[in-house]
Amino acid sequence: MKLFFREHLSILILYGISFLLLPWIIHTLDDLASHYGYFIFLVSFLFSIWLLGRYYRRRKFYKHLQKDIHAQDDLHLFEPHAPIEQVYSERLRQIQYLFLTQQQQLEEQAQEKQLVLSHFAHQMKTPLSVIQLIVQSTSNKTTEELLQWQIVNKECDKLTFTLNQLLTYERTSHLVADLKVEPIVLKELVQEVINDLKDYFIMNDIFPKMMLAENHIIYSDRKWLKIVLYQVFNNAIKYSDIASTIQIHYDNATLHIKNYGETIPTSEISRVFDLFYTGMKGRTSGEATGIGLYLVKKILTTLEHPFTLQSSDRVTTFSINFSNSQKK
Repeated sequence: MKLFFREHLSILILYGISFLLLPWIIHTLDDLASHYGYFIFLVSFLFSIWLLGRYYRRRKFYKHLQKDIHAQDDLHLFEPHAPIEQVYSERLRQIQYLFLTQQQQLEEQAQEKQLVLSHFAHQMKTPLSVIQLIVQSTSNKTTEELLQWQIVNKECDKLTFTLNQLLTYERTSHLVADLKVEPIVLKELVQEVINDLKDYFIMNDIFPKMMLAENHIIYSDRKWLKIVLYQVFNNAIKYSDIASTIQIHYDNATLHIKNYGETIPTSEISRVFDLFYTGMKGRTSGEATGIGLYLVKKILTTLEHPFTLQSSDRVTTFSINFSNSQKK
């Protein structure tokens, strides 16, 4: 209530002068009826003076409200004059302080979670590596025991792959700051990825057929692009028919990775890049995490490499366009 009266004090004064004091003065000097026009003029004049004074006091407030919201550095007003402006400005300062404090707390919590996640993921990789070494060093075992050890080794590979996905997901939060664009011989990079997945190719009886020239050079970040290719090849192997091939060729500044297997439904093409979306195949097999293609999309978008996924008649093709990188 106090703020209300402070805000409308000038209106109360104007009303008192216009409708109480002026008629009394004019009536005292002469009859009001003969000077009605003069009374209207005085009231209009006082009202105009009041409007000008009110605009002058609030002109900064109006300019502040008309600014583009993205161009405002802060929420509070600059040198507020009117009582309502001062209260409004102070309240916005409090809200801004509360928001910045909460934002800082959330950033600290997110950073702490990332550190804990990274720490435990690295800690889990060490015992997995030890288990895999034990499996590889087994000898003088029966056929049944060797089959059991192979199952253990396969499950360890799955855990290692999932942990690497987890670490990659954690690192993508600083993706832009970690970029290093450099010339890359595409064939060499693809060959590195194929060598890393050699055991997976053999286990699934899949043969990579690479048709890349030695002089295909692109400009990109080697580390992040390798992660993308690793994930794409891993998916291509996982969903390919047994004893089929994965064809890799390059034309019109575009890398094509083609595999033969179950067709991805058209309704799922636009959704397979969403986080945690596994599709019908992933739900039936239970092996998909729904993270891999999300990371592929996030990395390629940051690298500014357009990509497409096409699937029909049991042929799936993932394409990455490097035309933008070749202009650098």
